[in-house]
Amino acid sequence: MSVYSDQRGITYTAASQEAVDHFDATINEYVHMGTEAGARLKETLVADAEFPMAHILRGCFMQLFCIPALTEKAKQSLVKARAASASVGVDDREQHHMDALGAWVAGDMRSALEHWESILLDHPLDMLAVKLSQFTHFYLGDSRQLRDSMARILYAWHPEVPGHANVLGMYAFGLEESGDYAAAERAGRLAVENDPADPWSVHAVAHVLEMQGRRRDGIAWLRELEPHWRVANNFRFHLWWHLALYHLELEQYDDVLQLYDREFRAEPSEEYLDICNATSMLWRLEERGVQVGDRWKELAEISAARIHGHGLVFPDMHFMMALAAAGDTRNGDAMLRSLEETRGQSGVTQAAVIETVGLELARAIAAWYRDDYHGVVEHLLPIRYSLPELGGSHAQRDLFHQILIAAALRAPCPALARALLGERTRLKPHNAWSWQHYAKALEAVGDEKAASEAAAQARSMLAA
Repeated sequence: MSVYSDQRGITYTAASQEAVDHFDATINEYVHMGTEAGARLKETLVADAEFPMAHILRGCFMQLFCIPALTEKAKQSLVKARAASASVGVDDREQHHMDALGAWVAGDMRSALEHWESILLDHPLDMLAVKLSQFTHFYLGDSRQLRDSMARILYAWHPEVPGHANVLGMYAFGLEESGDYAAAERAGRLAVENDPADPWSVHAVAHVLEMQGRRRDGIAWLRELEPHWRVANNFRFHLWWHLALYHLELEQYDDVLQLYDREFRAEPSEEYLDICNATSMLWRLEERGVQVGDRWKELAEISAARIHGHGLVFPDMHFMMALAAAGDTRNGDAMLRSLEETRGQSGVTQAAVIETVGLELARAIAAWYRDDYHGVVEHLLPIRYSLPELGGSHAQRDLFHQILIAAALRAPCPALARALLGERTRLKPHNAWSWQHYAKALEAVGDEKAASEAAAQARSMLAA
């Protein structure tokens, strides 16, 4: 079997240049969150049915769905990759990819990540390793590694290298999650300027604008670039969610519900990020007193099929929320039992996350929907600094901080609420929700003057 190169000079053991070109096109679709990645991969395997990296890529695609049945398909792809490698051979880089998939399907995300990072030391232009390492750092909740993993390889990604803008956008997101908003915005805007068809780069800047409370700038940013990202795969729903979040913080609730119904929940998708978008927005709306009708029902029906597996704990918490919000205590209790049975399993990365944070957070969510606000505080307060272990972004995990604050006010634990909101208004000084709730907490402890000042701050945020 011969060796052929992709557009960045990365070599592959394959039957033909045609097969590698199809593989390259598949990676390009994946990185740009296009809708044709599956079709491109099929073309790759038609061109070379014994292409080891194509079988590995198929296995990785299966894993990205975080569905137990598809993990079985990923294992089948791994078997085919190993058989192909025994027949045609692979180099050390390709072997690392194979070993990474083997670790991933066994539940050991950290070992898989070590393989991808090892690849990038010697092969920084391996786009598959770049993208999968970023995905894994994100869902392991390590914002510094999310940033530094990209920083380590940028030396090789010159502007003329295909995919440079994509990697710059990934770096921008790592900068944002690490709190360097100015640098993140510069990198993200440059990435979009060079490749406006990359939704992730658009997304990186959207996060900066969210974290800085620049809601109207965020709306303008996403609307301006909408023709580019609205043709993306399901990730477009997440960008619609970001748009809705800006409107939510401006208390434009009719706009939020319209975006929910017409855009990011217009299709009955079962993809986990889509469920996270929907459940987190419905909780925010309800907490603000907005009636959401029967929108929880279809989310709970989907979530009832996701009780077991626990490929990622972050979406599991949203499945738990949908079940609890819809009053499906039977399946909610089953989810709690499943989490209890899974926690602490040796060698399984997400089992450790369940042990340290996931189970207690799920219990807190269940308590919220029983109106047991003291229970929410009891379960959630001790783990709040461990929430990054769930993965996800600061903006996404903020849901759980809001739950704790709202529960502290309702319990009532006014001194705790005041303390939490004292932190929050300094961390997010341009967030009207924070100042509104701070005003409630200050009033509850009898500080009328400070409460009035906090309420005025909230009004100024909404008027800005």
